Amino acid sequence: MHPMLTIATRAARAAGQTIMRAYTELDRVEVSSKGINDFVTSVDKEVEATITYQIRKSYPDHTIIGEENGENRGTDKDYIWIVDPLDGTNNFVRGIPHFAVSIALQYKGKIEVAVIYDPVREELFSAIRGKGAKLNDFRLRVTNVNDLSSTMIGTGFPFKARQHTESYMAILGEVFPLCADIRRGGSAALDLAYVAAGRLDGFFEIGLKPWDIAAGDLICREAGGTVTDFMGGHNYMVSGNIVAGSPKVTTQLVKTMRPLLNEGLKR
Repeated sequence: MHPMLTIATRAARAAGQTIMRAYTELDRVEVSSKGINDFVTSVDKEVEATITYQIRKSYPDHTIIGEENGENRGTDKDYIWIVDPLDGTNNFVRGIPHFAVSIALQYKGKIEVAVIYDPVREELFSAIRGKGAKLNDFRLRVTNVNDLSSTMIGTGFPFKARQHTESYMAILGEVFPLCADIRRGGSAALDLAYVAAGRLDGFFEIGLKPWDIAAGDLICREAGGTVTDFMGGHNYMVSGNIVAGSPKVTTQLVKTMRPLLNEGLKR
């Protein structure tokens, strides 16, 4: 195993243990608001500290960017760990068992290693650039479908970016009649992992952050998927607007969505 994947896996599993201990005592979890519909818990912060500790033990000079603590600079600027300690916080605080730890390692601007860990189901999705993607010990592959009519598409509402509600609802209105069904799970990291695993055929969402996307991006692409922004380009890590799926599904989703985009979604 790639040594940095070993560390990412170890950190994710340690984080998962912390999350599940707290999950059994949700009434003791402290919840505060970072903004409209944007919550953080004491668990998010504890888990991010756990992950940082595990990475720092082996790689004290690397930079770590986490959702809760921002950038933790190291002296080695080439290696950057991008961490979401608890993707799906809203699910977690309500006791909905669908959330994950997301860890990605970027080297000189490219994601090299990725791990998404679902501690409820003990499912570890992982990828190494150029070496494929796995769920635990099994290789992953996106579905092979030719049109949207039989597809299950994942999505997320723009609950932190309400200015895009009208455009999003227009997109949803066009996409829904073309596919078999749509799911909104509440964890973008798991949505991307599920695309890689063939559980979803495609996925789209507006206004995500790099830590929501980074690990799932590599895992999806290493499983044979295509990941783009809403215009079919590769600006999704900056814009946060992402489309992912098997190559034909991604192409058809972008083609359907493009005429409906406001100027803010064309970047």
